[in-house]
Amino acid sequence: MHLSVALDGAGWHPAAWREPRARPGELLSARYWTDIIAEAEHGLLDFVTIEDALSLQSSRPGEPDGHTGRVRGRLDAVLVAARVAPLTSHIGLMPTIIVTHTEPFHISKAIATLDYVSTGRAGVRVRVSASPAEAAHFGRRDAASLSHGRLFAEASDYVEVIRRLWDSWEDDAEIRDAATGRFIDRDKLHYIDFVGDYFSVKGPSITPRPPQGQPPVGALGNAALPYDLIARAVDVGFVTPRDAADARSIVSRIHVASSACGRVPPSVLLFGDIVVFLGADGRKTRLDELAGEEYVSDAAIFTGSPARLADLLQEWHEAGLAGFRLRPGVIPDDLEAITRELVPELQRRGAFRTSYQADSLRGLLGLPRPANRYTTAGTGRNRP
Repeated sequence: MHLSVALDGAGWHPAAWREPRARPGELLSARYWTDIIAEAEHGLLDFVTIEDALSLQSSRPGEPDGHTGRVRGRLDAVLVAARVAPLTSHIGLMPTIIVTHTEPFHISKAIATLDYVSTGRAGVRVRVSASPAEAAHFGRRDAASLSHGRLFAEASDYVEVIRRLWDSWEDDAEIRDAATGRFIDRDKLHYIDFVGDYFSVKGPSITPRPPQGQPPVGALGNAALPYDLIARAVDVGFVTPRDAADARSIVSRIHVASSACGRVPPSVLLFGDIVVFLGADGRKTRLDELAGEEYVSDAAIFTGSPARLADLLQEWHEAGLAGFRLRPGVIPDDLEAITRELVPELQRRGAFRTSYQADSLRGLLGLPRPANRYTTAGTGRNRP
C-alpha cells in the first residue's frame, strides 16, 4: 500500500501546540518543516501534503471563529516545499493551492519549478474555496460566483489548463547548442489556446516541461461534486470513508465515474484520510479537555496502537483503497509513531516497502510518465 501524511502546523488537533514536544515557536521556521518532512522521509512515505488556505485557520467553515488559543497563521505551502526539496532525496512534496483565487498560469510554472528543484518529486493538491472571507481579500468575485457547482467546474478547467501548460514545451525543446547558437527549437513550443467558461489561456508556459512530464495532481473529496472532480481530472484522490464498506462504495463510485469520463481505471489512485492519535496514553481526551471541546473531523479519527491501525489499513486496502493519507493529531508525537512504529509493523506484515524504489513521485505511485499531448498530435502548426 501507499502511505502519506498531511502536515498542518503543530498537528490536526487544535490543542496540539500545547503538548510538551510541540514546537509552537518554530512553526514559521524553515527548520521545523525540514525536520518533520525529513522524519516522513525516514519512514519511506510516498509523499507529504502541506496544508494552505487564504484566510486564518478557523473551526467555522467560511468565517473566522474568534479563537485566540489556537494556532493561527501559516507559511505558503509551495514555498515551504521549495525550501525543503533540496534537503530531501526521495519523498514527494505536494503543496496545497487554492484554485478559486489563483491563476493556473502562475501555478503551472510554480509547480514545474518545484519539480525541477526536487528533481522530479513535485505534486500539487488543488482545493476550492467557497469562503466569502477569502473572496474579500481579492475583491473580484461576488457571492453568486462561489456556488459549489461553479467552483468545482472551474477547478476541473484549472487542472486542464495547468496540464496543457506543462505539455506546451516538448521534452527536447531545449537544444542548447552553443556552436550553432540555437537554444530552443521553436517548433517544439506550443500555444495551448485554451478557451473555456472560466479561463482563456494562450500559452506556452515560460518554464520547460517538468522532469515528470506531469507532476501528480491531487484533490480531497467527500461529496458528489468533489468526487466528480477526482474522477475527471486528478491522479490522486483523498477520500474520507468511515469503514471498509464505505471505502468500497466510494472506490466503486469514483471508478465508475472515471470510466464514464473516458479514463481507464485505475487511472485515479484513491487514498483514505484518517486522523491518527497513536498510543495508549489518552492523548486525544487530554487535548479535548485543553481545547474545551471534543475534536471532530471530516475524516475518521483513530485512537489506539500502531498494530491496530495496521489492521484497519489492511482491511480498508482490501476494500480497494490504493493507500492512505494520515493526519497526525500531534506533531511530532503521532508523526514519529507513524514512521517508527506503524511503518515497521506494516513492513513485518509485508504490506509496505522497505526502501525507496523510484526517484520520482510518479514512480513511487506507480504512474507512468505521460506522453506529451502535442508531440503525440504530431503538429508544429500551433506554436509561437
